[in-house]
Amino acid sequence: MRMILFFDLPTVTDANKRTYRKFHNYLLSEGFIMMQYSVYMKLTLNATSYKQELNNLKKNKPPEGNIMVLSVTEKQFSDIEFILGEFETDVINTTDRIVVIE
Repeated sequence: MRMILFFDLPTVTDANKRTYRKFHNYLLSEGFIMMQYSVYMKLTLNATSYKQELNNLKKNKPPEGNIMVLSVTEKQFSDIEFILGEFETDVINTTDRIVVIE
């Protein structure tokens, strides 16, 4: 199960920027990986660990801004379509367990 987190935090004032950096560092320390700017993901083992992680996010949420969390299965996550501006050959999207790159 994957937890995908989307957030939009204000960065107008210096205090906003500090809050943004603190939340960003919290996400990284909890094992989230950046997919895009303001979109992070984390692999959770099951529904129980997902709920625990969600509770931790609620405890560490910034006072302002929006945070949205989406749960998807590994099968759903593997069906992501990559649409790129330029053709990239180094992007591999497969459900196979072993990928051999020569």
